[in-house]
Amino acid sequence: MKTIENQIVSRIYGSGRGWAFSQKDFAALGDPASIDRTLSRMAQKGTIRRVMRGLYDYPAYSKLLDKPLSPDIDQVAHALGRKFGWQIQVSGNAALNLVGLSTQVPTQYLYLSDGPSKTYQVGQVAIVFKKTRFTQLGLKYPHNEILVQAIHALGDKRLSEQQCATLRRFLLASHHKNKGPVSKNSATNNAIDSVIDSDQALPDALVQRTLKDTQYVTAWITRRIRQLLLENAPSATKAQNTRSQVSE
Repeated sequence: MKTIENQIVSRIYGSGRGWAFSQKDFAALGDPASIDRTLSRMAQKGTIRRVMRGLYDYPAYSKLLDKPLSPDIDQVAHALGRKFGWQIQVSGNAALNLVGLSTQVPTQYLYLSDGPSKTYQVGQVAIVFKKTRFTQLGLKYPHNEILVQAIHALGDKRLSEQQCATLRRFLLASHHKNKGPVSKNSATNNAIDSVIDSDQALPDALVQRTLKDTQYVTAWITRRIRQLLLENAPSATKAQNTRSQVSE
């Protein structure tokens, strides 16, 4: 029978580098005190990293820099959300950064939350939770929440070709990640690049899933999502989606 530490290690390794977590993520494995002691012991050994009190990550590593990377702020925010039972959504410039439309690293990541308004500091970055009523709540896929918030931050205007290309790359990368660990080989990277560099449409399953998941968000955001998903689609796919219940 696996020890609690072995079970925790398996869960962490299975979630991949960059994953952030708290004792709450392992509640089913044993009593909280035992899990806390195990996580503290693993942090002392260097297996995991303590990000803040009660929160850890399995740091991503840069071979180029030959050192661990800074904590993934979005992972840390979601770990805090799970820890306290909050529903959260990234907002504003942070969403633009996550999808690749902004190269500037924000000094503040704003998350809408159904929990209390609070701020946490991770290095030089502030994670701000703002209590609010959600207007885009209920999406099944987290990457679609990021997509919706990024488009909201851009405003109600037609997306440029470059913005569409960047957002398609984000969606395709998320699609591959959801199917399993993202491959690091050149074939996968070339497949992602081909969506940007050619008129190839996104996979139909991804298009349909995204349209269905976002069909009830604000009307103008739905229009921008349809532009993003259908602009380079084959005519048959366009015709099929024109008949869908999601209207312009």
